[in-house]
Amino acid sequence: MACHPPHLLRRLTPVALACALLVPPLARAQAGDGVTPSQLPAVRVTGQSPTSRAGVAGFGDVPLARSPLQAKVLTLEALKEQGATRLSDITSVDASISDAYNAEGYWDNLTVRGYTLDNRFNYRRDGLPISGETSIPLDNKAAIEILKGTSGIQAGTSAPGGLVNYVVKRPEGRIRSVELGWRSRGSVRAGVDLGDRFGADERFGLRVNAAYEHLEPQLHDAEGHRRIVAVAGDWRLSPDTWLEAEVESSERRQPSQAGFSLRGNDVPEPDHPRTNLNNQPWSQPVVMQGDTASLRLRHRFSPEWQGTAHFGTQRLHMDDRMAFPLGLYDPVSYECNPCDRFTEDGRFTVWEYVSDNERRRTDALNLYTDGRFATGTLQHQLTAGVLLSRYKTRVEPQIYEIAGVGTDDGQTEVPPSVGMLYPGRNRTERSTEWYLRDAIELNPQWSAWLGLRHTRLHRESVQTDGTEATDYDQSFSTPWAALSYQFMPQHMAYVSWGRGSESEVVANRSDRYLNAGETLRPLKSRQVEVGVKATGTRFDWSVNLFDIDRPVAGCSPTPCTWAFDGSARHRGVEAAGAMRVGAWRLDASAMLLDAEREGSRDPAVNGKRPANVPKRSLKAQARYAVPQVTGLSVLAAAVYEGNRMAHPDNSARIGGWTRYDMAVLQEHRWQGTTLRWRAGVTNLFDKQAWRESAYQFNHVYLYPLAPRSFQLSLQADL
Repeated sequence: MACHPPHLLRRLTPVALACALLVPPLARAQAGDGVTPSQLPAVRVTGQSPTSRAGVAGFGDVPLARSPLQAKVLTLEALKEQGATRLSDITSVDASISDAYNAEGYWDNLTVRGYTLDNRFNYRRDGLPISGETSIPLDNKAAIEILKGTSGIQAGTSAPGGLVNYVVKRPEGRIRSVELGWRSRGSVRAGVDLGDRFGADERFGLRVNAAYEHLEPQLHDAEGHRRIVAVAGDWRLSPDTWLEAEVESSERRQPSQAGFSLRGNDVPEPDHPRTNLNNQPWSQPVVMQGDTASLRLRHRFSPEWQGTAHFGTQRLHMDDRMAFPLGLYDPVSYECNPCDRFTEDGRFTVWEYVSDNERRRTDALNLYTDGRFATGTLQHQLTAGVLLSRYKTRVEPQIYEIAGVGTDDGQTEVPPSVGMLYPGRNRTERSTEWYLRDAIELNPQWSAWLGLRHTRLHRESVQTDGTEATDYDQSFSTPWAALSYQFMPQHMAYVSWGRGSESEVVANRSDRYLNAGETLRPLKSRQVEVGVKATGTRFDWSVNLFDIDRPVAGCSPTPCTWAFDGSARHRGVEAAGAMRVGAWRLDASAMLLDAEREGSRDPAVNGKRPANVPKRSLKAQARYAVPQVTGLSVLAAAVYEGNRMAHPDNSARIGGWTRYDMAVLQEHRWQGTTLRWRAGVTNLFDKQAWRESAYQFNHVYLYPLAPRSFQLSLQADL
């Protein structure tokens, strides 16, 4: 795959180059004035090692336990213990993370602190922006990091709630690992993980991951397959300079899952969790292919300072196809009754959607320097840089047409639509983000944290037939600040404030909007957070309160003026703890969330809870190392999520639910090989409930909990 960064380099002004080159020498001069730079003290983070870090947090090698923010790091070991194969599987491990229109056979969607993450702007891969509008395999990932809260410190534009960062496996020495897996009803997987270092002084490193899985899930009519091949290498050019490169190619081919809905005003019983309404004879699989590569050069200027140039490119191809239910429409007039749900007897309009040959490309170049220096008695850990990115979406005309009337028992067949084509929308975005972050140790107890990101953005879009074009430029800044106090050797309190930003242009539809094509001022969200963290040899815990306010734009009925209309405010408390006592390891987290609309011109909307957001959630995991059997552990997990509103007007809701999972792990040596067995069951008691109530495309969709399923895997480390 060819990489073409010159168009990004041309946008790097002389000022940026001057900053990148001058900051390290200036800092060295300050550090050389008789002051020795010191590292901020490390404190054990809740549920993590004492030096656990998350690149998505943005403060370099400052441990998470010492950072005034909340983040979750799921290591490779944790992902394997959970049996996770896709991003949506991690919703069971942290109370602030939940599902948001997560369907079998499609890309993953998450909410964090009640806000749905934007798959175009809230996802990172080794810190570089990528599109989440694809299936991202975990076979070559060393960890998943989730930053909780307003993400303006790390992203020019993004939805509030948080960021997801995938950390790619890198060469670590000799690795010879083979894994086989099986899941109900007949999914089978085989994968290899190979790595080594070689050459003089082991200057070269190589890691190869490959996997293939035949997919036959519990959901009917959703058979498919996925595969991945990934290679990562590094070259230590000198003791102070090293080069890293990696490339990944993957594909997932599988029919996607259609959601159920309300029956009139009633919530139906979730007693058919295996039924897939996307089961017409002409239904086709969704095909998601991705090629991703990156190149990173690091150079250490001195023991305190280093510089990094990191380029990444992602190229996606997708055939998006589905027979999906949406209201009940007249095939001639397109009038609907009902529009946002099924009829009382479970009928709905079956729509054929085919959007073949969707192409998405993301290129990003991150240039930055980071290090430590002192100004008087103050100790600084500084990062300064510029991120340049380009995002393109190119589509073809799409089929989006009525095929017939279906029923929610999944037994009604309809012929395909006439196949009429409608224009799609092509999008292009270019952005330049200047950023500066400084962790300042004021004294051994107090630290100040400052961050500022300035974004210059250009976006344009146009229909594939050349109509409805929009084109605009925008600039804005997103500051962030925090103050922390270590009031005991292993206890820290903090308060933080930050802003995030989203950019929006009114759709260029004069038949719907009186201000069609107009650019709105940036939608700036803000977050205030107060928290306490503590750690010890046996018990870690944290408690925090957050308040996030996000502007909302909209209008009705059409034609109308699309404008700001109040905000979506989420206030909550999170608590997490980890305990290690003898053979026991316990981890738990809980969240209470008060989410509602405020300040709308429509008084009927104010005070309403958003759809698909539970008010209460609790996630807990326990592990017991059986002392009588070496290497044997028993795992148990409980996932509780409270009721959710199924409609924005709060006229319907689904009940809360609790799911229990169990697994047995066995590790032992056999003829020089380490064998790791895992046998698990998800949804142990076969609980039937609506897992989530996604409100998408102005329609209520209900997704059931997956029925009880079994998993078995064997990993052999040679």
